[in-house]
Amino acid sequence: MSSENIETRTRILEATVRILEDHGGRDVRMSDIARATGISRQAVYLHFASRAELLVAATRYLDEILDVDRRLAPSRAATSGTQRLTLFIDCWGHYIPEIYGVAKALLLAQETDEAAAAAWDDRMQAMRDGCRAAIEALHSEAKLAPEWTPKGATDALWTMLLVPNWENLTGNCGWSTRQYVRRMKTVATRTFIKESIRPGKK
Repeated sequence: MSSENIETRTRILEATVRILEDHGGRDVRMSDIARATGISRQAVYLHFASRAELLVAATRYLDEILDVDRRLAPSRAATSGTQRLTLFIDCWGHYIPEIYGVAKALLLAQETDEAAAAAWDDRMQAMRDGCRAAIEALHSEAKLAPEWTPKGATDALWTMLLVPNWENLTGNCGWSTRQYVRRMKTVATRTFIKESIRPGKK
């Protein structure tokens, strides 16, 4: 891809992220993106064949500019399952406030907009992968609480960390980010780690 095409693609993605935040995710059309970028609608389609493809790319672009891989590096490099679990929650809990504008837009739009739903599902699958990696690390060390299967624990952890739950706890219940992270770590370790080896257990 030429440098000019890369620059145009980046402008399209930047405009899409901005419009998602400004419009709340509703009625974001390819023509809106074209107008904000200063190119034709046809030119947008040359880079992205559909709205779904564009919205998925925009959410991944947001991860890139916020350097999610660097943020996840400590969790991925963890030397124990317990450490991987708590570091993943720490990363996610501090990351949600930064992506919340786009996340809320997609959440509002997904029920009636297949493209928004596809973009949101793509990002939530990526978050689920992080949950699964943490749970599998516990399981491989025989630290997973016996009442859980790896899949069941992954399902539960993923559900606990979904954005609407964060939104309720920080918005409606008034938790700070620091409180959210600390308390979710506590809940997760008490729920998924064998009682006899939980952090702080005498």
